[in-house]
Amino acid sequence: MATPPPPQQGRYPGPGPHPHQAPFPPRDGAFAPDGTPQAPVYGAYAPRTPEEGAYGCRVCGSLPVADTTVYGHQGMVVLMRFLSRRGPFCRDCGLRIVRDMSAKTLWQGWWGPLSLFVTPVVLLTNLAPWGRLRRLGPPTGGAVAPLDPGRPLWRRPAAVAVLVPMALVALAFPVLVLVAVVGGDGKRAPLAVGQCVRNAGDWRDQDLRVTECGSVSAEFEVTRLLDAPGVACADGEYIARLEYGPGGRTASCLRPLR
Repeated sequence: MATPPPPQQGRYPGPGPHPHQAPFPPRDGAFAPDGTPQAPVYGAYAPRTPEEGAYGCRVCGSLPVADTTVYGHQGMVVLMRFLSRRGPFCRDCGLRIVRDMSAKTLWQGWWGPLSLFVTPVVLLTNLAPWGRLRRLGPPTGGAVAPLDPGRPLWRRPAAVAVLVPMALVALAFPVLVLVAVVGGDGKRAPLAVGQCVRNAGDWRDQDLRVTECGSVSAEFEVTRLLDAPGVACADGEYIARLEYGPGGRTASCLRPLR
């Protein structure tokens, strides 16, 4: 009778698990087709839904996961670089990756003519994986601890350093319009006979502003325009510069009100 060959070194007998490979526990409520509880799965996770994929989180091995891809962008003046990290990811690891790559894109992605247009698209594209990851439950059953999601994007210095100047640029135009409206209130050119003005500057650098004649700030009244030969201002009157007359070529006579 022949004797069986001795077991080979480095091999393990039987169909069971490797002696150095711990089984992953079965998922709650998981049953085989015949109704019996599902047996432990060795070397991979047993997914409960198609969303979880064939394996757990790519980073830590936890479930549940979302099979999604996170994008980043780097502008390098003339060149550009597209970045991506593909899942599946659990909630915590995925949020950490989305926040890190989006924060780096916010301050690295604008340095190039084409990158100015690509960077906003990349940031908006990351909203989809961010929303899917946020809807996942807490990660469990991983081989290692999940990543710390970290601070939200709007609380990170790299993102704030870019968002603040962008906000200032966005507000610059309406602020300039408001300053022009408020600062230009009371200014009219050319001056007309009968109007009252005040001089916000000195006579070497006139800054004539139209105001109500009954106002306490009114200083001069426009009496005539020097628009014809022989026309002159009366004694004691001042002469406004040409730029305050019709066409910017006519002087005006200003009578002091006090």
